[in-house]
Amino acid sequence: MSFIDARNRLTGNPGTAAATVRPGTAGVLLVNLGTPDATDIRSVRRYLSEFLSDRRVIEANPLVWQPVLRSIVLNTRPRKSAANYRRIWNTERNESPLRTYTRGQAEGLAARLAPDGIPVEWGMRYGTPTTAAGIDRLIAQGCDRILLLPLYPQYSATTTATANDQAFRALMRLRRQPALRTVPSFPDDPAYIQALASSVRRRLAELDWTPELLIASFHGLPVEYVQRGDPYITECGRTMTALREELRMTPQELPVTFQSRFGPTRWLAPYTEPKIKKWAAAGIRRVVVLTPGFLADCIETLDEIGNELREAFLHAGGEHFATVPCLNDSADAVGLLETLVRRELAGWR
Repeated sequence: MSFIDARNRLTGNPGTAAATVRPGTAGVLLVNLGTPDATDIRSVRRYLSEFLSDRRVIEANPLVWQPVLRSIVLNTRPRKSAANYRRIWNTERNESPLRTYTRGQAEGLAARLAPDGIPVEWGMRYGTPTTAAGIDRLIAQGCDRILLLPLYPQYSATTTATANDQAFRALMRLRRQPALRTVPSFPDDPAYIQALASSVRRRLAELDWTPELLIASFHGLPVEYVQRGDPYITECGRTMTALREELRMTPQELPVTFQSRFGPTRWLAPYTEPKIKKWAAAGIRRVVVLTPGFLADCIETLDEIGNELREAFLHAGGEHFATVPCLNDSADAVGLLETLVRRELAGWR
């Protein structure tokens, strides 16, 4: 056994901590939210347990929340969530679409950056592949500095901040840490707005009917989080101001709603499903929904919007319902990521 192997065994440090690094070598780590490894109840419960135990996500006192989580939520929610995941699962690759698209984004970006010798890896905040594993892979490729890109256009402590937290936790176990730089949110970055607007125009051109209303549905957030200083609602507003200007639409033509409520507390409003039912009752028969808070389609876009919201709208009297796919691993998505990465790497390599 070598001295390094013995030291790693004694200290618990992974072997990559001793990898040879090349000064000035930068790598990129894309980080997304996360996904269960499978659609069985046990896998979903394990994922939800990690997700809903994050103090950034659920800020309630753990002495109060954890008994509720363990005794009620994790005994009821995994069965329903597992069924929802099965409806949208990528059966060909036996993985969630979020994992498929995040991998595709990383591979597309890696191809763009390969001529410059910049490696790209990806990881998840919850589940696998982990953020720590992505950092290890970059260190193994000789990186002494890492650019971390949380894949959330609008900043929230529940998304961007916890992704950054997890990366710094991973560094805490390393004796030799790479330098770490984080990419800021990009709610109204021109590259993002132009890619988003292009995706809307393409989708509308594909339809054989004309929508009466184009609706933007963002993931919700408890109102008290905003009251404590989370800038999420402001950044959603920046996205919509820029997108409406790009599409030459008014707030009445492109209204905003918020989805994915959880628990009894008050969340950002108006809520997507009740609002779309009211529009249907008021005579709106043809709608298109986009989700500008997501860079990749996932259970919240494909099932909650694509299945559940569609059913609710049609049941309430609607006739035509369509969604705008997220940017996913399209050329526009990869181009956006390349723009962000090259900008943030400037002066660091």
